[in-house]
Amino acid sequence: MLDLAKMAKRAFKNILLSTLMTLGFSGFVCAQTAGVGAWPTQKPIRLIAVFPPGGSVDQVARVLAPALQAELKQNVIVENIGGASGVIGTSAMTRSDADGYTFAVVFDTHGVNPSLKDKLPYDTIKDIAPVVLIGTSPMVLVASKKSGITSFKQLVDLSKSGKQFSYGSIGIGSLGHLAMARLAKQAGFDWNHIPYRGGGPLMQDALGGQVELAVGSEFLVKPHVDSGGVIPLVITTAKRSPSLPNVPTISESGFPGFSAPAWWAVLAPGKTSPAVVDAMNKALNKALKTPAVAEKFKAQGIQIVGGTPEAAQEFIGKQIGIWGKFVIENNIKETAQ
Repeated sequence: MLDLAKMAKRAFKNILLSTLMTLGFSGFVCAQTAGVGAWPTQKPIRLIAVFPPGGSVDQVARVLAPALQAELKQNVIVENIGGASGVIGTSAMTRSDADGYTFAVVFDTHGVNPSLKDKLPYDTIKDIAPVVLIGTSPMVLVASKKSGITSFKQLVDLSKSGKQFSYGSIGIGSLGHLAMARLAKQAGFDWNHIPYRGGGPLMQDALGGQVELAVGSEFLVKPHVDSGGVIPLVITTAKRSPSLPNVPTISESGFPGFSAPAWWAVLAPGKTSPAVVDAMNKALNKALKTPAVAEKFKAQGIQIVGGTPEAAQEFIGKQIGIWGKFVIENNIKETAQ
């Protein structure tokens, strides 16, 4: 009888423990669901493109928005807030309510700004929650048709002879600026950097011949290459781009090991609920895999990355370290644009 009593008592404890564990798990699930709440049904989602219309950030945001809207079943509105290499738009995002209805699409300048600018209106780590790394792309150095430059070899030969060239980028501290500054320093070229307030104005001047050379993401420059408006000279990634197979890399053109890809990411205000960030991340990953988005990005040379918020945070952190070091070591400073 004593053994039976002990067995019954033990069985009761096991049932009680199992019940408590089940209730605890259910509570955890409810807590997770509560973190999302009614999101995203309450109002349209605001997607801030941190550069002006016409540039790659604007185009990436507008390609992504319809697919994201279909996935979330909620309106997604792209708003351009450009200036200060993406700082003004990013700052607007960090000042917004952290309710899951405001996000920002940023460019590679986001990884440089902490080292380039004396004082940012936000803390890049504390005030921002990375959501997803959209993708990476080669940058392309192109020549204006009025420049007389038709190949990278010609440009190198003339630069080595002491001729000075001017190149435009989307702004001081943009990855295009830093990549060309690193190339010029390595080769001893006398090149002058001309910063623009975005890809649209940059390409307008390249097409018009107001600037001899321009460097921008393949997404930005390829339409103008295809139309014959500018001449592609070289790309900044280690391997050639499938979209521009006849354009050599800097690495294979006398500067082995050179690599500097452009990148885009989606960010949220730092205090946004982790559950909402995770839900938005999943929606973005699904949107990136839709044929319409995948085909458009592939056509413009963007390699889709996607992945978790943690992976995006790690990538951005590494970019801050790599290019921040270059900015500091070479005393690159921001000037009025």
